[in-house]
Amino acid sequence: MAKLSDTKIRNAKPRKKAFKLYDEDGLYLIVKPSGARWWRVKYHWRGKEQLLSVGVYPDVSLATARQRCQDTHKLVANDINPSAHRAQKKVAEREAAERTYEAIAKQWLELTGRGRKWTADHIERVRRRQEVHAWPWIGAKPIAEVTDADVLACLKRVVDRGLLDTAHRLRADTHAIFAYAKKWKLILHNPVADLRDADTLPKLKVTHNAAIKDPRAFGMLLRALDAYPGSFVVRSALKLQALVFARPGMLRAAQWSEFDLDAAEWRIPGAKMKMGEQHIVPLSRQALEILRDLYPLTGPDGFVFPQARNPSRPISENTLGSALRTLGYSADQHSAHGFRSSASTMLNESGKWHPDAIERQLAHGERDKVRAAYNSAQHLVERRAMMAAWADYIDTLKAGGNVVPFQRAG
Repeated sequence: MAKLSDTKIRNAKPRKKAFKLYDEDGLYLIVKPSGARWWRVKYHWRGKEQLLSVGVYPDVSLATARQRCQDTHKLVANDINPSAHRAQKKVAEREAAERTYEAIAKQWLELTGRGRKWTADHIERVRRRQEVHAWPWIGAKPIAEVTDADVLACLKRVVDRGLLDTAHRLRADTHAIFAYAKKWKLILHNPVADLRDADTLPKLKVTHNAAIKDPRAFGMLLRALDAYPGSFVVRSALKLQALVFARPGMLRAAQWSEFDLDAAEWRIPGAKMKMGEQHIVPLSRQALEILRDLYPLTGPDGFVFPQARNPSRPISENTLGSALRTLGYSADQHSAHGFRSSASTMLNESGKWHPDAIERQLAHGERDKVRAAYNSAQHLVERRAMMAAWADYIDTLKAGGNVVPFQRAG
């Protein structure tokens, strides 16, 4: 019987029923009524005839099909069942796909984020660092095959872009991912363990958020906020930030559903908080005035401080900082985050308030869970008084003149 040729295969017209075109060594092509052409290899195993699919023409050429036919018969000659061999190979490939660096990184992120009660924003930041700076180069590799050189190359690319802080965070995340893989016996050695920050990356300079802590200078800043020439929404956000000194990200993402103006409370959901627990911000009379003035414009639903062009999104993370620059305050003088340091310094220096009450208002987490639960309730009354007194105090600073001592609210 003449062997097949590409010309013969192409000229074979489909019929009402499928038919076979034979080559040699048990290789043949099935031509189906639809026109599809499937390669099959016939072999014998333990005295029984077996069939194995080896691809579809023309994706699998005649030459490739013949090679696969030979490989099939070699397996039989070595007492290996080709069908069982293929099944085992598929299982191995599936397991390999499930053990790539990217797959294990996603497992680690899901379990760690849930276990440590990370916020959705934090989980997304960690995932995004991996997606941009690691996965394109090492994501598809089996995690057991990723070397310290591979990781170092990823880190170097980030450093070369000038993203030193990101590089340090990426190294820490990657180290944790490999530690997770080692714990579950997926690797024998953590390749990042030898990549110490001091030896691998340029030293990260410790920077602090610039803040005005002198009362007179802070009063000048408050007067500048009142005169901000930009939008009413941004001016309101700046003024409220001075009063509540929340994390800027919390303020800009605040939604009206979180506020109870009658109860004078802003309850930030645990899902948004760094420590995963609901945070209560008592609202002073001055804070309520700002919110009630803003309510007709941006309420009753959605973001308290929406973007002008896209109300479905909050003002960007750079908005408050840019507004301060507009007012003449450089990043080295005062930042949006600096309102927290300003308030913390002046509240602590007054000596009028329990340090734990100040820390709770700043939403700094307690290491002692029992103490944290106690302080959450115990200091709420004091924090209400403190926030009212703070608002009255900065009113006096804004008015100018002599700086009066910080008094406890009556």
